[in-house]
Amino acid sequence: MTDLFAEVNGIKLCYDIHGEGEPVVLVHGFSDRKEHWRAQVGELSKYFKVIRLDNRGAGKSDRPEGNYSMKIYASDIAGLLDVLGIKKTHIIGHSLGGMIVQNFLIYFPEKVKKAILINTIPGMTPPGIPNEQGVKMYRENAVNNLELRKKDPLNNFLKGAKGSYTRKFYKEMVENPDKKFHGIWSVKDLVKEKTEYGPTKKDIIHQAEALATHNVYEKLPTVQIEVLVIAAEKDKSCPLTMNEKIHELLPNSKMVVIENAGHQSVLEFPSIINKHIIDFLKS
Repeated sequence: MTDLFAEVNGIKLCYDIHGEGEPVVLVHGFSDRKEHWRAQVGELSKYFKVIRLDNRGAGKSDRPEGNYSMKIYASDIAGLLDVLGIKKTHIIGHSLGGMIVQNFLIYFPEKVKKAILINTIPGMTPPGIPNEQGVKMYRENAVNNLELRKKDPLNNFLKGAKGSYTRKFYKEMVENPDKKFHGIWSVKDLVKEKTEYGPTKKDIIHQAEALATHNVYEKLPTVQIEVLVIAAEKDKSCPLTMNEKIHELLPNSKMVVIENAGHQSVLEFPSIINKHIIDFLKS
């Protein structure tokens, strides 16, 4: 997996490419990096050219000062596509990545074939309701978790992950952090992802700043692109009801719900998620 770099919007973005075929861009979530798609890239790359990128302020991409917003994240993806000579692509986002993708559909619809939104929300609050308090709490919790993780990376990662997996699966994660789940990833791989190349406190502040700019309730009904919404039945971070709202607002969308799954369904239920992705993009 070779890291590649592109000059986009005055910064250096890190990305990698796997497979051949129609392009599919994968956009990661809050405090994550492109490697978070480790349970998808192998299967998807059998059918598509899979492009994973580190968002600005994440992974090995540059961490510029200045404002961070959903429009800037979306513009970075558009710029990367231009560098790669890709006129249209499929695009998939998880969590914060799903928020970025929603904005990409609004700002750059001409660049999208189909889109998939996984475990995300249309905004921190409905239109007209201030979101500052919610964003502030989210930012402070993330910063606190970061400081705790520095002291005891493994145990504090596990503590923070508890609500994102089914109870039985989480128990196995705690008991065997070296186990390669699905033959792909271990808990220690995820801890490494969180401790190498960020996120830093500044990264979290910038990502929360961008989160505060996300509110697409009133714009999603204008999106004509075909979209698949994949929700997790027991997601505590991006609840099922919020994904149902996205589906309701998008005029050309389908929705599937992964039963008993939490926010990290992409890691716990990859075979189910990957089948839904491949079937939708190939239909």
